[in-house]
Amino acid sequence: MDQKLCSHLQALEELKPADKHYCEECVKTNSTWVHLRVCQTCGKVHCCDDSPNQHATKHYHATQHPVVISAEPGEHWLWCFPDQQFAAY
Repeated sequence: MDQKLCSHLQALEELKPADKHYCEECVKTNSTWVHLRVCQTCGKVHCCDDSPNQHATKHYHATQHPVVISAEPGEHWLWCFPDQQFAAY
């Protein structure tokens, strides 16, 4: 069954790839991360919710930028925070 994509995922015309392979906020605080996510509004790279600081989610709450993609090699998916929708690409 095909899942209907939310308006945030439908609005993406081109995906922003990771331009860094580290969490920008974790580096500032000398912290660690588990996996990386790329904000599809501004392109910032932040850590996932399995990381101690959960910077990708904090970035969403601070900015309301709705969609991230995984920055992990071999992973091809998007996540929409407001609609809590996952989609593979």
